[in-house]
Parts: sequence; structure tokens; C-alpha cells
Amino acid sequence: MGNYRRVYQEGGCYFFTVVTYQRKKILTQPVHIKRLRYAFKRVMDKRPFKMDSVVILPDHIHCIWNLPEGDADFSTRWKLIKRNFSAGIAAPVTKRGEKKIWQRRFWEHVIRNEEDWRRHVDYIHYNPVKHGYAMRPLDWQYSSFSRAVERGWYSQDWGNHEPGNIKGVEWE
Repeated sequence: MGNYRRVYQEGGCYFFTVVTYQRKKILTQPVHIKRLRYAFKRVMDKRPFKMDSVVILPDHIHCIWNLPEGDADFSTRWKLIKRNFSAGIAAPVTKRGEKKIWQRRFWEHVIRNEEDWRRHVDYIHYNPVKHGYAMRPLDWQYSSFSRAVERGWYSQDWGNHEPGNIKGVEWE
């Protein structure tokens, strides 16, 4: 991972995967959902961005962000979200003094076009079904799927079967 270079694009649209430390299943506990919502709100208030879609699973988050024009700093936003979430949680620490709550890094992908955006939005909303947490996307409460249905992006029965455009895709 030493040669990994992040792509910073001002005003960019990004897909992210953020994972808990050793994939511990903590995120969907009610107290942690509340913490996560607070962390996102606090960071969005100070460093705005638009979130097109999101899903929170017990051990990871997928989301798509649009950054403001002239701003490419998603790394600081994630650092602050993780820090705000972790504040007040008693957890062992690593040799670096970091709480063992989040994996150190996260994965990002620059969304290239409308088709790429659609594929990633579909992947996000189908993820709870893929992992066996729900029978259909509408059944998973920690997702933006219901909001996407209200916007007319999907019908309520979308995702009862794996969509062809994401079949076999692994962006974990």
C-alpha cells in the first residue's frame, strides 16, 4: 500500500468504503447509529458536501459524496467523521495511539460519468441484500434507498433480485 496515491479532484464525486477495525460489527447498534449521524452532521456543517447515497452495515459504510467546487479534501472530512464518532467510546488503542474502532484507511473511487454513478448507487442500495441483512433494499433501515424511491430513482420493489449491472462486483 505504500505506493497508493489518492486522486483529489476539486468538486469531485466519489464513492467511498469505510470499514471498522477488524470488521467488528458495531455500526448498526442504535447508540452507534446515533453517533454516526451526529458525526456526519457535525462535519457537514463545518465542511459541507452533498451525499447522494449511503448504506450503513454492521462493519462498513458505502457512500457517494459530491464535494463543493474548489474543494477536494475528502480525507480531512473522513478523519473528522471517524474522530467525532469515536470520541467518548472506550476502546483499546494501537501502537500509534489510535482507537481500535476504524481501519486506518478507506477506499475511494472517483465517479467518472452518469453510468459509473448509477452502478455505484445501485451497489450501495443492494449491499444489505448482498450481505444477507435484508431480503430487499427497502427492508434495510440504514440506507438512503427509501429517499431514492421518493426521488423517483427506484420503484419500491427494485433489488428483489441482483441487478445485472452489479452482478459479481466486489467493492468491499
